[in-house]
Amino acid sequence: MALLSKKDSRLILDPLADNNPITIQVLGICSALAITAQLKASIVMALSVMVVLGVGNVVISLLRNVIPGKIRIIAQLIIVAALVIIVDQVLKAFAYELSKQLSVFIGLIITNCIIMGRFEAFALANKPWRSFLDGIGNAAGYGLILIIVGFFRELLGSGTLLGFKVLGDPIAKTGLYAFGYENNGFMLLSPMALIVIGIIIWVQRSRNKTLIEE
Repeated sequence: MALLSKKDSRLILDPLADNNPITIQVLGICSALAITAQLKASIVMALSVMVVLGVGNVVISLLRNVIPGKIRIIAQLIIVAALVIIVDQVLKAFAYELSKQLSVFIGLIITNCIIMGRFEAFALANKPWRSFLDGIGNAAGYGLILIIVGFFRELLGSGTLLGFKVLGDPIAKTGLYAFGYENNGFMLLSPMALIVIGIIIWVQRSRNKTLIEE
């Protein structure tokens, strides 16, 4: 017997492409603009959101029948805030320099529209296992875009990936720099993240015409 049914598999696969939280639902754009200048920060943010959304969806699903409707938003905020604090403290303990780089953006996961959106749209109406898959799927779709944007911004803006010089040394003029290549400093600015996301959206809709809105 397969671990995931076809219906369950779609909870993970759909947000990676045709129902991506950033490129289709247009959610979570702020962090995509702010922290994607480096690939490492993009990966850590993606993993952080995956933990918060995956665990948060399960908790909300388990409590869905006991949370009064009038205070459900407050309850959701308390749960996501507790999870974000845990993630933030883990980062400070094991990756302090990176946690300083991400700064307030880890805390702002609390206000990420994707988190509250999945709590409201899915976890409150489904059982824990499917809610977990939905959380992991949407976080993976969000993280995928962050990683793609972070990859190109760091590569073209700094000539590095994960801090390693992959295009050569710009000072010693080795690698591509020996042929006159120069880093594009504009790629490190937040507006360039929006342009990269726009290109991803264009490519996505070019491959799948059904995503084009009339």
